[in-house]
Amino acid sequence: MDVEGGRRVFHRLGPSSSSDNGSNNNNKQQKVCFHWRQGKCTRHPCAFLHGELPTAGNGKRAHQGFGEDNHRGGGGGLRRSGNYNFNNNSTWGRAQAQQPVSSSRTFVKKIEKLCNYWVQGSCKFGDTCKYLHQWSTGDCFSLLAPLEGHQQVVTGIALPSGSDKLYTGSQDETVRIWDCQSGQVAWNVQTSVELTLNGPVGQVYSLVVGSDLLFAGTQDGTILAWRFNAATNCFEPAASLKGHTLAVVTLVVGGNRMYSGSMDQSIKVWSLETLQCIQTLSGHTDVVMSVLCWDQFLLSASLDKTVKVWAAAETGNLEVTYTHTEEHGLLTLCGMHDSEAKPVLLCSCNDNSIRAYDLPSFSERGKIFGKQEVRSIQIGPGGLFFTGDGSGQVRVWKWSAEPTVTS
Repeated sequence: MDVEGGRRVFHRLGPSSSSDNGSNNNNKQQKVCFHWRQGKCTRHPCAFLHGELPTAGNGKRAHQGFGEDNHRGGGGGLRRSGNYNFNNNSTWGRAQAQQPVSSSRTFVKKIEKLCNYWVQGSCKFGDTCKYLHQWSTGDCFSLLAPLEGHQQVVTGIALPSGSDKLYTGSQDETVRIWDCQSGQVAWNVQTSVELTLNGPVGQVYSLVVGSDLLFAGTQDGTILAWRFNAATNCFEPAASLKGHTLAVVTLVVGGNRMYSGSMDQSIKVWSLETLQCIQTLSGHTDVVMSVLCWDQFLLSASLDKTVKVWAAAETGNLEVTYTHTEEHGLLTLCGMHDSEAKPVLLCSCNDNSIRAYDLPSFSERGKIFGKQEVRSIQIGPGGLFFTGDGSGQVRVWKWSAEPTVTS
């Protein structure tokens, strides 16, 4: 009987060949005992082998591995058990050609998915687990330290230029200030003390500063602007930018333009001189979650699973020049240049991962995994960058080569 869905099954094979007559294994099923591999078999005698099978002459195993269907029905091909999402960069975990029989070590190709049991500290398979027991893949970056403290999703990370303090904000209603030298909390600010900006009431999804104005994207699609008044030492309402029909979830300033992405699936281009909308970009088919200005390009990420690269045409209007497709919706973008001045793009997806790509080829350099969706990415000096996920955890990463922050 073959039971799919992750449970171990043992297939009874036919009797041993005549050349095995007289062997101690005559009465054994030609399948390695799963409990013996875990050091837990209590059957004496056991109907299965307490030793690894020899390899075939072509270097392949003489039996099929865990998770493979030994039945030859349906065209005779191997079937993968369970419902897994595979792509070209993920390979079903099979044991590779084994070492000589005297060696009990097994090498397993990993599926590029974090082992949930390892995250919880309870995986029993150790090095033989088919899922990842590490927070990243690739050799371009490494995890330096986790910063524990927040209890809910990290919504923002900031590292002011020249400062040795890292600021993180969370839906747990706290702002934490971290000492970059020690990694310890230097100051925990409770949100019971607030600075309120006068203006229409509504949930704010995004903030950006440009042309001496503070802009806020709100839930009703309006972008509010305030200007600081030094005489009164407070912000005063300056303008209300209307055009989006649903919440504005991302804002970015580049040159004398501001770009806004919305739940209405559009991107709007605003002049910082006139505060008027000068173009609407309508290439996405789902919420526009992030926009990024990079040199003469605008990059946008959406829950429609695409990253779009926009460039100015001869008319001056922005047009899509390239579309990159992911398997999952995208949440946020962050860009930098590496030590060789090559651009690198970090793309956070809603499968709890970040992909690192070389540009313009979009060749993958590695992945970072979080306990939950990564909502915030902040670049730091000296090859450092920071990520914050939905569980409240902030992590400090180090690039193998020092990058420079994009302008």
